[in-house]
Amino acid sequence: MKAYLLGSLFLVALSTPTIAAAPPFDTPAPVAYMVDLSSGAQLYAKDADRRMPPASLAKMMTVYVAFDMMKKGELKPSTMFTVRPETWQKWHGPAAGSTMFLSPNEQVSVENLLYGIVTLSGNDACVVLAEGIAGTEEAFVQRMNDAAKRLGMTNSHFGTSNGWPDEGVTYVTARDLAKLASATIQNFPQLYKQYYSKPDFTWGKTMGGDAITQANRDPLLGRVQGADGLKTGHTEEAGYGFTGSAEQNGRRLVMVIAGLNSFNQRISESVRFMEWGFRAWKSKPLFKQGAKVETAEVQLGSDNQVGLVAPRDLAVTLPGGAASNFKVKVVYDGPIKAPIKKGDHIADLVVSAPDTPPQIMPLVAANDVGPAGFFGRVWAAIMSFFA
Repeated sequence: MKAYLLGSLFLVALSTPTIAAAPPFDTPAPVAYMVDLSSGAQLYAKDADRRMPPASLAKMMTVYVAFDMMKKGELKPSTMFTVRPETWQKWHGPAAGSTMFLSPNEQVSVENLLYGIVTLSGNDACVVLAEGIAGTEEAFVQRMNDAAKRLGMTNSHFGTSNGWPDEGVTYVTARDLAKLASATIQNFPQLYKQYYSKPDFTWGKTMGGDAITQANRDPLLGRVQGADGLKTGHTEEAGYGFTGSAEQNGRRLVMVIAGLNSFNQRISESVRFMEWGFRAWKSKPLFKQGAKVETAEVQLGSDNQVGLVAPRDLAVTLPGGAASNFKVKVVYDGPIKAPIKKGDHIADLVVSAPDTPPQIMPLVAANDVGPAGFFGRVWAAIMSFFA
């Protein structure tokens, strides 16, 4: 391993001898995208930046906002919200699309509303949750757009909490949906596990008084090993779409597919796409969680260096069946200014391989580095002057 410095970029290079092309894949879906979260590798992209209506895939952002509030302690699963008669009137019956079968003036917990959104795709559940959290759906939608901005979803905008057609106000891209799915899984792992993989959910009653149980429409559940989320969507305008994830042997993939012609085609293409992702690509371990990868220079700190460690197991994703030539570099804007907290994301591990976009993985500080004392700052100023 050879280390060398180029300006403010610190680079480490590795290579293995042979080259393999990216595995081919074709789909009738006009839009498709896949990323390996274990490495950050983009495995497939077909019109991934085309703006399109999300249909019920927008509900992933409604759930993300709720998860974020729950993690911060601002929203409890046991909190009860009331179904306003006006909301029920608008979002019940065949013309209102997917429903949780809520009733007017019914008291429903946040937990059950989330199950109603994720498992049943309830348009009514989305609006009741939005109104309960923010007072109005419009105010909640602003929170959705604020969250999208923080996540770097630069080609997405939300006009409703449930993705109902709104003459183009609401739009997303496949790449942005993958960012949203990835953030949900990584930022809220326990909440994701709890809410996103239920095979069915029971709520509401028929005219005869029988309980209504509806199945989760996720086309991967029960069909692909390790599948555990996320969300389907369908309108006449958007066609049939799906954002999904599965984990096998420590590798987690996120896929987006959109614009398909039928419910059954969505099932077959989603399964085929995800199975291709696991079968056609392999994972090569690089660093174990906690392993020191390199050191970074520190400016005006109690120490002049800080270790860069892997926050999780890091691996590179390569085409299956052959080794690939690849290079690994550690990149940071340096020297890094103190103070630094242990676990701060201060550098990236960037892996470059032929025929694939760079794979970027975070590196974090191994320990705290406090600010330099008075004499340390004076010495740094002197050294800077002579430099």
